[in-house]
Amino acid sequence: MKQRQLADLIQMDFPEAVLEEVIYILGLISSDVDSGPITSAFNDTVSLYMGTYPCYQPCNTEYHDLRHTTDDLIAMARLIHGAVIDGKNLTPRLINVGLIATLFHDVGYIQEDKDKEGTGGKYTIGHVQRGMDFLERHGAEYGLSDEEIIAGRAMILCTDLDVEMSAVSFSTAEAKLLGILLGSADILAQMADRTYLEKLLFLYYEFREGGVGDYKNEVDLLRKTLGFYDFIAHRMEKTADMTDRFMRLHLALRWDIKTNLYIDSIERQKNYLKKVLKKSDSDPRAYLKREGIVDKVHEMYG
Repeated sequence: MKQRQLADLIQMDFPEAVLEEVIYILGLISSDVDSGPITSAFNDTVSLYMGTYPCYQPCNTEYHDLRHTTDDLIAMARLIHGAVIDGKNLTPRLINVGLIATLFHDVGYIQEDKDKEGTGGKYTIGHVQRGMDFLERHGAEYGLSDEEIIAGRAMILCTDLDVEMSAVSFSTAEAKLLGILLGSADILAQMADRTYLEKLLFLYYEFREGGVGDYKNEVDLLRKTLGFYDFIAHRMEKTADMTDRFMRLHLALRWDIKTNLYIDSIERQKNYLKKVLKKSDSDPRAYLKREGIVDKVHEMYG
C-alpha cells in the first residue's frame, strides 16, 4: 500500500477545501469555537490575494501567494489541535486570534492600488511589519479586542526569520505558545510543500527585487538552500519536539496516520536536492519537474 502524503489528505489547490477542513478541525477542538470570524477573515484574505479587496492589487509574488497562506493555515490549525490534545489550555477566542494572524501574516507582500512600481517582492524585508499593521487596522472587523490584536501582531512577528521566536514579548503563556506554533507552521508548511524546490526559483526573484541575500542566480539559491535546512533545524531546535508531538497527535486522531507527514516530506525533498546537486555535469533545474513551475519561471523571467 502506498504511504499517504500530505497532498493526499485534502485538495490544497482549492481554498474552500482548506477552509472546510479548518472548520472541521475547530469542531474537533471544541464546540465553543466560533468559526464565523475565521470564515470572514478567510474570505477577505482570498479577496486580497485575488485583487477584489478594496484598494489593493492582486498578489503578484509567485512564492508568497495564496497557496502559501492556505498551506500555513491548515498547518497552524493542525498544530493547535495537537496542542489541545496534548493538554494545552487554549481558549476559543485565542485560537481565533492565532488563525486570523496566520491568514494575515504575509499580506504585507500585496501592493496597494496606488503602488505601481515593481512587485510585492520589494517588500520582502518589511512584509512582516506590513502584515502586523494590516491586522492592527482590520482586527476589530473580526471581533478582536485591542489586547487580542496586540497578541496577534506578536504572533505574526514570530514568522520573521530574523527574530528569535523565544524573544518575542507576549502577555500570556498561551498567546506565546500560539506565536511559536505560527512561526513553526510557517516553516513546516512551505518546506513540506511538494513543489517547494520548484518554487524556490520564484523566491529567488522575490529576494532579488527585495535586496535579500547575495544569490548569484536561481541555481545559487538552490545550492545555498542546503545551508538553509541547517539554519531552520537550529531555529526550531528548542521547539521541534513540541511541534512534532502536536502534529503527530493531530494526524493520528484525524487521519489515523502514525508519522509526521510534514517532516517526512521535508526530508524527502532535502535528500532529493542533495542528489541533484551532486550531478556536477548538469543543471539541477532539469530535475525539478512538478507542475510545470520551472517552465513558468523561464517564461516570466527568461
